[in-house]
This record gives sequence, C-alpha cells and structure tokens, in this order.
Amino acid sequence: METILETIDPVNPEADVIRRAAEFIKNGDLVAFPTETVYGLGADALRPEASQKIYAAKGRPSDNPLIVHIAQIEDLYRIADPVPEEALLLAKRFWPGPLTMILHKKECVPKQTTGGLNTVAIRFPSHPVARELIRQSGCLIAAPSANTSGRPSPTCAEHVHRDLDGRIAMILDGGEVGLGLESTIIDLSVDRPAVLRPGFITAEMLKEVLGDVDGEKPFAETGHEDSHAPKAPGMKYTHYAPKAPMTLVRGEQEAVIRTIRQLAAKHREKGERIGILCSDETAGSYEDGLIKSIGSRAAEAEIAHNLYRVLREFDEQDLDAIYSEMFDTAGVGQAIMNRMLKAAGHRILDAD
Repeated sequence: METILETIDPVNPEADVIRRAAEFIKNGDLVAFPTETVYGLGADALRPEASQKIYAAKGRPSDNPLIVHIAQIEDLYRIADPVPEEALLLAKRFWPGPLTMILHKKECVPKQTTGGLNTVAIRFPSHPVARELIRQSGCLIAAPSANTSGRPSPTCAEHVHRDLDGRIAMILDGGEVGLGLESTIIDLSVDRPAVLRPGFITAEMLKEVLGDVDGEKPFAETGHEDSHAPKAPGMKYTHYAPKAPMTLVRGEQEAVIRTIRQLAAKHREKGERIGILCSDETAGSYEDGLIKSIGSRAAEAEIAHNLYRVLREFDEQDLDAIYSEMFDTAGVGQAIMNRMLKAAGHRILDAD
C-alpha cells in the first residue's frame, strides 16, 4: 500500500485535503491525523473490519480498547447508554480537550472497537484537523496513537511515517502537536469514578467537578499485569518504550547524578553506548553518553511535550542502555512519570 503524506494547516485545515481523508475513513481505510495530545490512527469506529485494520497496522493486542473520537457532545447519546450526569458535567468543563470518559456502550459499537468490553472510551478532541475530519467523514472515529504498538507515541507526522508507512492510506501532517501526552482517562461506568490514566486533566481538576474520584491506577502505577483485559489504553501492556532498555534512577539529585555517572563510566569501559535523560538543570553534570534534556523542571508542560520526541531520538542512535532521572512532581508530573514507568518497564534503580 502506498501511504499518502499530505501537509495540512493545523489551524484552518484545507477543505479539499480533509475531504480526501474523510473519503478514506468512509471507505473503511486508515488515516493518521494530529490531535492536541499525540497523532491518532483513525478509522470508522462503528465498522468492525475498520477497527480490526487498526490493530493489524499497529500490531496492537486485540483486547486493548480503542478510544472513539466525537465532534459534538450529543454524540455521547449515539454510542453510550446511560449517559450519567457526571459525564455531562465533565464534558461541559473539559470538552473539547484531552479527557477520555469510559461509559457503558450501546449495541451499535462493535466489540472489535472496545477490546471485547461492554464499555466504550470516548473523547471530544480540540484540534481543528481532528474535529473537521470527524465532521466531514460523518463517522465517529476510533483512534489510538498512530505508532507501532509499544513504541513512543508520535508527536509529529515524521514519527507516524517511520512506523506506519505502507500500512495505512494517508497521513495528515499538521506539524508538532501541542501537549505531547495522551489524554486523561476516567472510568464513569463504575459506582465511584476512577482515573485509569493520568494526563493534563489531573485528578485534582476532576475532583473539583465530581467531588469524589478514585485516583488508583492498578496497572499503570503498580506494573501489575494479569489475564484480565485492560479497560483503557495504556493500562496493561508495555507502552512508550524506546528500543534500548531504559532504567529510572531514584533518589536525591546529587545521588542520582553520581549513580548515573558511575553507570555511564562502566558502560564506556565495556565499549557500550548509553543515553542519559535529564533536565536543563542537570545536563551539564554528565560527561559520558548521549545526554538529552527534556526541559526545565520548572516547566512541566515542556517536559511532557518533549518526552516522546527525545525517546525517539535515542532510538536513532543504536544505544545499549538508557538511564533517566525521575520527574515525579505533582500535577502533570504524575502523567509524565506514568509514561516513563511504562517506557522503562518499571525498572527503577535506587541511587547510592
């Protein structure tokens, strides 16, 4: 298959380009497009065979649910039953935006889209290209991240092209995304709302609306994996991982720097190449290895925006190992660490 790569204005998407992409969606084909979080790989959410194409193109486990993207709040009633008051309150506050809600699904939503579950994950994106593509296609669009399953999520079209060229019909290149981390996921299909994946919409922000939110994330936080199907993307399987094994180093800043320097020296003596993931504040403390800062610790949004890009840059260098500082701050820092823990396969080393 030849993959068409088309540049598009991310603010005022050209109608003819969107129409071409919408035709692919209508015909059951796959189109990658920018959202405010990461690039998504879209297909008609209500066609089982279209959703199956997503799993095949990504190499994604079939029990890992897809998120259905809508372009108006009223679409909740097309695919969810019931639509609880909590969902409408959250929609009024945070949609369009980086929040995904899990609700009980209607029969029209195939289990090929929901990973075999009776619930459906729903999001109303704010990116103009994503919203116009949904409207022009006349479809609700199932769209996980547009990358090979398990790899760092794509924050620009080049990442998508490297992973999926020849596997999908079209890529809409709208430049770099704004946020760089996937949406927050909250489960509203249970008695007590629960955050299943942290993001830019924090648990504290959700509590301001709902008052009562469970912040526990059994897979993402503990690394526990069992035979049960994950209820939301990013919960059970390894995600966001660079090619080289990555280890997070935990402790006081000076101890972390000292430990990483010692590890780097040992790898150098063995003739091995390593990557070091750090902050602007500590980048000058390292000598050996490929040193990359993901931003200042005073700017969480910058760190979130840069994380996946830097992990992919490491992949281009044929490294033997990657060592990273921890970024476990409050707020968005919880989402950053969630992704870093998954990328590292929960490998954590305590600094000496």
